[in-house]
Amino acid sequence: MTDGNGVEPPDSADKTLGETVQEVSEKASLLVREEIELAKAEVQQKVKTLGKGAIVGVVAGVFVWLVIVFGLHTLAFFLNDVLNTDIWIGYAIVTVMLIVLAVVAGLLARRALSTGPPTPDLAIEEARRTREVIEEEAHL
Repeated sequence: MTDGNGVEPPDSADKTLGETVQEVSEKASLLVREEIELAKAEVQQKVKTLGKGAIVGVVAGVFVWLVIVFGLHTLAFFLNDVLNTDIWIGYAIVTVMLIVLAVVAGLLARRALSTGPPTPDLAIEEARRTREVIEEEAHL
């Protein structure tokens, strides 16, 4: 069969069912491989971005730590000036303040953690009720 200009169309109609299935299978396999490569590339890009973000976060954490240390030094010197005493008294007051904050934070953490491990109590109760309903329906 020829088209209008005397050229035969591609022999797609002459292919057997087996050849068509094989061609579809090959193209599907190629598509899957390309999708996997795309997913790998996307994951690699996201990991790089997350890595950069983690590094910047660590640097920010170091700066925050330095701000806290220098802030506490400043507070100690300020207390020294206000009380007009030796420098060690300002540092002692800051140290006692930090100890009190640490004790309060420790007690709050203890209270929060004393509830035990997290268990899905509502989900367990719902599953128990569902099982009971199913057992009741089975007995009817």
